[in-house]
Amino acid sequence: MSQPKLVLASTSPFRRALLERLGLAFTTAAPEVDEQPLPDEPAQALVMRLAEAKARAVAASHPDALIIGSDQVASIDGEILGKPGGHEAAVAQLSLCAGRTVTFQTGLCLLDAASGRAQTLVEPFRVQMRALSHVQIAGYVARERPFSSAGSFKSEGLGIALFERLEGEDPNALIGLPLIRLVTLLQGHGIDPLTQGGQPLD
Repeated sequence: MSQPKLVLASTSPFRRALLERLGLAFTTAAPEVDEQPLPDEPAQALVMRLAEAKARAVAASHPDALIIGSDQVASIDGEILGKPGGHEAAVAQLSLCAGRTVTFQTGLCLLDAASGRAQTLVEPFRVQMRALSHVQIAGYVARERPFSSAGSFKSEGLGIALFERLEGEDPNALIGLPLIRLVTLLQGHGIDPLTQGGQPLD
């Protein structure tokens, strides 16, 4: 029996690069999903709901595939931090986070489009931020322009210099795709990156 096609329901270059590390053939698809949180929706519930919604959004065009959906939010003291969208908002967000712990919740869904069965989970990751000066924050934002990143930093780039300590089971979750948990889900469907090779497809 042939293995199902693997589809990443994301156009994020960072998630794509992470999935490429597993050496499996996959395609990408752009999910059309409203990412606004529901009233009083906790961060964990939000990312789990959106990860599944993204996977299901592309299922109609990939009816026989295994579809990977993922979503991430950052929060501080329970308050969700949105994507800043611009320089001033990014500086304000990093000023709020400086010297404090930011918690990232990354939702992961593996959807079997043929059966409609979805497996979902949330992988937490905590970042202890350095006590940053305004000059450091403004300099970072000007250099890396993290305007579409929750928390106003890119951990895969210069953002690592903002951190004092990282706490979590899978550092890939901080970038947006918890590979360790994903491998476990894929193995449950007979897809093992350790015994199967391939090159990512466009």
